[in-house]
Amino acid sequence: MNPARYVLHRRELVGSLIRGDAKLSELMKGSARTLPAGHVLIEANTEHEYVYRLRAGWACRNRAVPDGRDQFILIFLPGDLFAVKSLFITRHPDRVQILSGAIVERVHYMQLQEAYSRDVDIANLCMWQLTEEERRLHGWVFGLGQGSAEERLALLLVDLRGRLVLSGAIPADTLSFQFPLTQVQVGEQLGITPVHTNRVIKSFRERGIAAFRNGELHIQNFPELRRIAEPLMDAYERTAAHYGLAEVEKP
Repeated sequence: MNPARYVLHRRELVGSLIRGDAKLSELMKGSARTLPAGHVLIEANTEHEYVYRLRAGWACRNRAVPDGRDQFILIFLPGDLFAVKSLFITRHPDRVQILSGAIVERVHYMQLQEAYSRDVDIANLCMWQLTEEERRLHGWVFGLGQGSAEERLALLLVDLRGRLVLSGAIPADTLSFQFPLTQVQVGEQLGITPVHTNRVIKSFRERGIAAFRNGELHIQNFPELRRIAEPLMDAYERTAAHYGLAEVEKP
């Protein structure tokens, strides 16, 4: 396990986090399921008894209201542990759904709760995951409040690419990868209308920054994409290698 995956971890915890990851994998062994795009894994405002790890594919946590408005809250990528709150709460206020064909593993909250209470490595891993989700949420709240639509889109693309590189899902030098979000879903993540989303995506394409084609994202000018995103990036993202430029700069 790559220690860099544990964002901002204290050095003395790295061994515990790696052990916790291995122990959690053992708890989830044999539980893998393949799920199709669109599958709702957790219904909003319902009781749920499992914690999950995404082994392949994309998923998200989102919230919808009866008039059709929908907001993406978090996007989960391969390696992410999610629905950890099942350990502590009886009802999930938001929905979790699969965005692309995915493989997920799970563990019942009571089994994980028992392991959490007796094994500091598993407890540390669960707490780190909640801390990492909080970091991402804080960054995105700042972006929604202070960022332009262009800055938000650039941050989203830089963040997704960086996390996919860190997880090993794509090579470190790649500028193209599968992108299962529809244009409407991109707008739901950015907090803007579909019309506005279309304008921003069109602008990126016409300026040779990034283009969406046939379910793939093609980053054409990574330095410019990074420049647009940088005002919204946190201090960690500005210095982390997988968010950086050196690996992907082209002559």
